[in-house]
Amino acid sequence: MNKRSTWAYPYLVFLLIFVALPLVLVFWYAFQDASGQFTLDNFVRFASETETINTFVYSIEIAIITTLLCLLLGYPAAYILSNTALNPSAVTVVLFILPMWINMLVRTLATVALFDFLTLPLGEGALIFGMVYNFLPFMIYPIYNTLRKMDNSYKRAAQDLGANPLQVFTKVTLPLSMPGISSGVMMVFMPTISTFAVAELLTMNKVKLFGTTIQENINNGMWNYGAALALIMLVIIGLTSVLSDRDAEKEEGGLL
Repeated sequence: MNKRSTWAYPYLVFLLIFVALPLVLVFWYAFQDASGQFTLDNFVRFASETETINTFVYSIEIAIITTLLCLLLGYPAAYILSNTALNPSAVTVVLFILPMWINMLVRTLATVALFDFLTLPLGEGALIFGMVYNFLPFMIYPIYNTLRKMDNSYKRAAQDLGANPLQVFTKVTLPLSMPGISSGVMMVFMPTISTFAVAELLTMNKVKLFGTTIQENINNGMWNYGAALALIMLVIIGLTSVLSDRDAEKEEGGLL
């Protein structure tokens, strides 16, 4: 008990039960049929179902649009929050992070009520609005942390060399903040592509995302096909995460 590593055992057990085991079960069911025999029919079925593929592509489109909007809105907000001259009070930072303290479904229901109050239709527009509202703090916070930890001597050196404010931002601030941008993009893109409850509430089931397809298959007892769809989604997200990490390392290495 005197070793520090001993205190990590409870976390290791938690990860094995609630992270590793579910992933193993998803992988296990994805390559089985209803009788428990090994098969690749689940993936063949996905490749042959035009509706499912279209739903998957549409989900990626919605995730990309949401991520881009969060980036366009989140970066200026993070820049202002991290700049003590533009934002001398830390209270503003808390106000931006405050929505994260509330459950996402509660925030989504509040968005539905807002659209009803304004007599606005629920649909794709409401879905994108709700996605941006829910995930915008996840874009702001990592960029804010990166900008706050940035060494201002780089900016001063660029100014001493004659760079104007725009050049300082494009040549110094923006490249150095890329790790925060990469983290924010992944924190928004990954949950957006797999969500289903937000889409159901904000579109009244008019818009179907890939997460909804997985949920419907599992609820209908088609665990094997649902697991195969979940595995496909996990592979896509994993590849995106790996490529994003490699790009961030290259950019950071180039700056150094």
